[in-house]
Amino acid sequence: MNILIPFISGLGMFIYGMQIMAQGLENAAGNKIKKLLEILTNNKFMGVLLGALITAVIQSSSATTVMVVGFVNAGIMNLQQAMCIIMGANIGTTITGWLVSSVEWARPVTLAPIAIMAGVIIVLTQKRYATKELSNIIIGFGLLFVGITTMSGAVEPLKDLEAFCNLFVVLGKNPLLGILAGALVTAIIQSSSASVGILQSLAAAGLVPFHAAIYIIMGQNIGTCITAIISGLGANKNAKTAGLIHLLFNIIGTAIFSIVAISYISIFQPSWAYGSISQTEISLVHTIFNIATTFLLFPLSNQIIKIASKLGHVSSESDNASEIMLDIRMLQTPAIAIQIVASEMKRMIEVIERKHITFNGNYGETRFRENKVYKEFRKTSKPYG
Repeated sequence: MNILIPFISGLGMFIYGMQIMAQGLENAAGNKIKKLLEILTNNKFMGVLLGALITAVIQSSSATTVMVVGFVNAGIMNLQQAMCIIMGANIGTTITGWLVSSVEWARPVTLAPIAIMAGVIIVLTQKRYATKELSNIIIGFGLLFVGITTMSGAVEPLKDLEAFCNLFVVLGKNPLLGILAGALVTAIIQSSSASVGILQSLAAAGLVPFHAAIYIIMGQNIGTCITAIISGLGANKNAKTAGLIHLLFNIIGTAIFSIVAISYISIFQPSWAYGSISQTEISLVHTIFNIATTFLLFPLSNQIIKIASKLGHVSSESDNASEIMLDIRMLQTPAIAIQIVASEMKRMIEVIERKHITFNGNYGETRFRENKVYKEFRKTSKPYG
């Protein structure tokens, strides 16, 4: 209990700090995030960059993929665009790992209590909305580092327990067990960033060998797909397929790099695998894995979409424009939700316009276009015309 209670407390502070910091960043960047629909084109490379950027801001690949499921379900994103955003999200999620590992080379943990106190003072003394969002970012930053330090300190005594150390040795010797362990923990807490943070706290205590960390990280990328799969349960077939794309992408990447890791360790560096891994090395492995997977599978995106479509029983991506709907998943990102409401209003105006022309002819069309409400909406509904 002396280990478990401080560890759980540290984990709680870490996750909560990560959440409020991400929320503060997201709200502060709200106007820029609203432009997502403007720059979302069929350019695959732009889609990957966009997915990485949005995930880096909200610090959760799970949240990004839930948004993607909502976009596809609402009919405003096709599966090709969804695939690109998902690939970028895998890269963007590595930013949290680098924040955590910075304790080894930048020592931000010494500033964490000061950051929390400064943030609290801002909350209590300032009334401006923008300033309060800044305070959330500062407080979240402080809590994140206090949490990871608490977790690392709590597990320090475990390095003297031979049974616990042997557990990671077993996970390293058996890649499948390591991958399953990483996937299971991540699926339970539904956050690969938090799961990587836990692994880094154990690594800080010298408990994690290199080869075990590699397989656990790969499993974490698979486990994070559970959120998108669950989100797609009440959605249409295309949206469910978007969740399957995320799962397939990470499974294929894990299969490829597991073979590479096993071959490299057994042939070139058998002794190196048993050495302890540092927090920075975990961040490096996580980043290399996600960037390399994206680089390798980027040319195969159409094939992955076809496989996912077959598994999801999707015969065609074409959706009737009249079936476009508002999706409750978008409420997780208010800035984007507002933009989608504007898009839906514009579509409703066009439907009304078509009906009016059909029943009233050219005279009805002229009268409709002279309507003050219609004119005002056209002025304020950019970029939708």
